[in-house]
Amino acid sequence: MSYSKILLVVIDGISDRPVNGKTPLSSAKTPVLDSFAEEGVCGIMDPISPGVRAGSDTGHFALLGYPPEKYYPGRGPIEAAGVGIDLKPGDIAFRANFATVEDREGSFFDKVVVDRRAGRFSNTDELADSINEGIDLDVEFIFKRGSGHRGALVLRNNLSDRISGTDPKVEGKPPSRSHPLSDNPSSEDVRTAEIVNTFSEKAHQILKNHPLNLERAMSGELPANAILLRGPGKMPHVEDFKSKFGLSLSIISGTALIKGVGRILGGDVLQVEGATGGKDTDLEAKVKRAMESVKSHDFILLHIKAPDEYGHDGDFDGKKKFIEKVDRALKPLSDLDDCYIAITADHSTPVTVKDHSGDPVPVVIRGEGVRRDDVKAFGEFTCYRGGLCRIRGLDLVPILLDLAGVAKKYGA
Repeated sequence: MSYSKILLVVIDGISDRPVNGKTPLSSAKTPVLDSFAEEGVCGIMDPISPGVRAGSDTGHFALLGYPPEKYYPGRGPIEAAGVGIDLKPGDIAFRANFATVEDREGSFFDKVVVDRRAGRFSNTDELADSINEGIDLDVEFIFKRGSGHRGALVLRNNLSDRISGTDPKVEGKPPSRSHPLSDNPSSEDVRTAEIVNTFSEKAHQILKNHPLNLERAMSGELPANAILLRGPGKMPHVEDFKSKFGLSLSIISGTALIKGVGRILGGDVLQVEGATGGKDTDLEAKVKRAMESVKSHDFILLHIKAPDEYGHDGDFDGKKKFIEKVDRALKPLSDLDDCYIAITADHSTPVTVKDHSGDPVPVVIRGEGVRRDDVKAFGEFTCYRGGLCRIRGLDLVPILLDLAGVAKKYGA
């Protein structure tokens, strides 16, 4: 068999539960997705296992062949990788928000959080630079801004992730002091919590006096005068995708979380102008970049986020219309030769639930040598009749590697 490339299209949260017998996917006009179903082999897939509500992060680890229970480091390291921090095994990483706390005397932890997102202020480059230049800790740290009001903090030097964050998760309360989570904390637990609290206090002192924030306060805008931290996690040793499977990996996504997963696995995260990770993303540009990447990489992940957002919003019609938009954008993939194309989701996001659910998702694989079945349409009510039957997310990469002729034989 000649060697073939693999393109995995993950349409985030596309599948649903029925409303009056229909889902956004089953009611949408999807001639392109349906043609893939007719030309390929279909099935349904539990991203983790039946009934388990997968996150987009754990779902993508599984879809890329990495058992989440072994490799998932928590959201902190993934967000840190997503904003471009080069993580090392043992690093402790946090998700961060630029936030607004009230302007009054006292320590950082005595003040009340006014807005956890600082009015969604996004021009935070100068503020991030001032933190990196102005704070001195007894450990190495890296702080980097992300998209919008977000950022990430990484601490190094034999520290612990068995601690709490500082984000109270609601407005109207003071920031939380970081503390060890164990009833019998180690010295590393105690030291790390102290470092986090010191960082938070020093960051506040720098930010509240920063000219940009003083100017915002004078003009009646919310100053980004605090950093709130959450989701601490320790970066494990992760075998990169090329070493594990022998294939070069590229990631095309506008979402920092998926970019972070890709970077942790040693993939090349490709930048696409107009790829926002939201409802306004440039789908055509992402598809074009994916097709170009087939020439330079062996395994390409194309991630499309917005159907998940419509699911979280409970917007049936909006999700249906966006699925139709995705379908039109995917049409150029029909002409790809010498490439196995798999289309699926990382989880279900039913509009009736407005969150991820444990329902299985449809999956189709099209390419040379697949055992075509009788399925004619891509959807929750049709793909279950296909030849793939019911698989797990972790099964997908081995199936694709076998079809592509690069799987190693097990045994003699």
